[in-house]
Amino acid sequence: MEPPNTALAAITHQEEVLLFDVFNNHTALDNSLTPIAMAKRQKPSVALNITRNASVPFHHGMNGTSRDRADWIRRKSNLVNRTGRSAYYVHTEVKNNGGDYDALPTLVPREYAAHGGAFPLKIRGVDNVGTITASALPGADDHAMVVAALKCYLNIGGAL
Repeated sequence: MEPPNTALAAITHQEEVLLFDVFNNHTALDNSLTPIAMAKRQKPSVALNITRNASVPFHHGMNGTSRDRADWIRRKSNLVNRTGRSAYYVHTEVKNNGGDYDALPTLVPREYAAHGGAFPLKIRGVDNVGTITASALPGADDHAMVVAALKCYLNIGGAL
């Protein structure tokens, strides 16, 4: 079993490396096609949402997605916007400290979800400009899918 802070360091590294030089609505659309293509190959029914400056340039639910996916996306994305960290980082940090990630202090559970799959979108040298959020799989797998898609889109090789 890996030490608890190893996972947090890995997620922090992902957040520091997966940066855009430019992120606009065209980038959002182009970036959305990678995780959708990945999901089609893996066969899960994924819902994917990309926000930019509080607008939604992309939202797609594959055939078979349940109606509650939009709510999971909203809640996970709210957490990223509130904390500036990926939802999986918050999930892992709370879990490592013995807390309940479904009952975060000061955060209303129906508004925030500390489950993987929501990731901050950052322009190099700029704070968060949006989020990319997937909902279909267990949190760790949603997070891994988003990270893999960002790596592919940004042409970043190697392990992160």
